Amino acid sequence: MEKPFYLKNPEDAKLFNELRKRVNERLETLPKNRDVYIQIKAIILPLVYFGLYLFAIFNADQPWVYISSFVLMGISLVLIYLNLIHEAAHNNIFKSKKLNSLVLKIFDLVGANSYIWKKRHIASHHAYPNVDGWDTDIEQSGILLIVPWIKAKGIQKYQHFFFFLVYPLYLFNWMFIRDFRDFFDHERVILKTQGKIPVSEKIKMISFKLFYFFYQIAIPVLFFKISLGLALVAWFLQVIAASIFALFVLLPLHPLPDNAFPKLDEKNGLPFSWIRHQLEVTNDLKENNWFVRNVLGNFNFHVAHHLFPNYSYMYYNEITEEIEQFARENNLSYKRFPIFNALGKHVDLLKQNANNAYFILEE
Repeated sequence: MEKPFYLKNPEDAKLFNELRKRVNERLETLPKNRDVYIQIKAIILPLVYFGLYLFAIFNADQPWVYISSFVLMGISLVLIYLNLIHEAAHNNIFKSKKLNSLVLKIFDLVGANSYIWKKRHIASHHAYPNVDGWDTDIEQSGILLIVPWIKAKGIQKYQHFFFFLVYPLYLFNWMFIRDFRDFFDHERVILKTQGKIPVSEKIKMISFKLFYFFYQIAIPVLFFKISLGLALVAWFLQVIAASIFALFVLLPLHPLPDNAFPKLDEKNGLPFSWIRHQLEVTNDLKENNWFVRNVLGNFNFHVAHHLFPNYSYMYYNEITEEIEQFARENNLSYKRFPIFNALGKHVDLLKQNANNAYFILEE
């Protein structure tokens, strides 16, 4: 399948080169050892996750302690994703690709699949953000409609009334449906655009899934005399907590009515140059404090990540200052919203799509 291509605009290419020069000059003035903080987290955060697991099973006689520990595991799972998995996929934690790959394998231990996620994130989402049919992050599930220029059908016409029941199931879908479909369903974006998946990776995926459920549910029940009901409830609440937290930090960054969902032309061309595309489909969040920077992995500075993915989030604050100033000087699109405003805008997008607002405007 022929891949989409960005609009070729020499002036925009010059703009990006100038921005990159400014960013590089700014970062040269900063300490070179900031990534050591992420390297420390690469040890601490997995220990927290599995430490909570051990604490839970050794306190199985106290159901609320057991359940609370599993819920906190869900929160720590998202922190592992934000601080480690995401950065490891871009080789931003260690200079060694092998060490980054090792960190990425943590994803396999917590119910996801590192191989297919990296393909989704690098070769799909970063290559063509918000492009229907190429960005797996907006791949349609059939229940909810994210892309505004696709006409709502059936249950999608009521999605703004029930989305809050669907979103807490986000990681259940990821674990039980999405990973398997991306490995075996040839209609999915990954298999259509990235080619065959090695059999060895399919075996690894299934093996790690089985191991995940073995230590999450079977070990507590078989070896620590925890009732099956308690084990299932605690695991269920862990995944619910992780799903809500994950979407809380992921939804406000791309799927908003203020961001573009560019359509391909008949030749598979995109309407924007690469730099303008990243700015048109991505927004930042206004929140910028110690907690966001150090605990949530600077997820608020998402434009910087799309324009300069080879820098870790430890440098996004300074990079974003340069982007914001450069965008003002050159009349480029740069959007930044308070997080709760952005979440409200996402709900507005669901409502607009349900009501086929795009088609009404077209007519």
